[in-house]
Amino acid sequence: MRGGRGARAGIGWRPFPRSPGATMKREDVDDFLDGDLADDNSADGDLAAAEEPAELDERDRRILAFEKQWWRRAGAKEQAIRDTFGLSATRYYQLLNTLLDSPLALAHDPVVVQRLRRLRASRSRRR
Repeated sequence: MRGGRGARAGIGWRPFPRSPGATMKREDVDDFLDGDLADDNSADGDLAAAEEPAELDERDRRILAFEKQWWRRAGAKEQAIRDTFGLSATRYYQLLNTLLDSPLALAHDPVVVQRLRRLRASRSRRR
C-alpha cells in the first residue's frame, strides 16, 4: 500500500503514543502488542494485582444498595441518582456497568449483581 492515502501513508501514524523525537525499538512495539508494559519500578511486576483493592469502597457499596430498590416511574430513579450521588444518570450507569464486571461486587452482593447482569445481557441482545 505504498504511496496510498490514509493514516499509514507517512502522515505521522504511530502504533502507540510516544514523545516527539523518540525512537521506537522493536522490543517496545512487541511489548505493546503483547500487553507486557509492566512498570520496571514495580517490585513484583504485577500491576493488575497492585491496582485491585481488597474490598469494595463505600461508593460501590452504596450503588449496590441503591440498586436493590425498585422504581415505579422512569424519571424517579434518575432524580434519585442525582439527589443521592450527585452524578448524572449517564455517569452513574457507567460506574454501575464497571462495578457489575468486578468480582468484588459479585462477592459482596451476588443476588443483585447477577440480576443486573441478566438485565444488561437481555438489553444488549435486544439491540
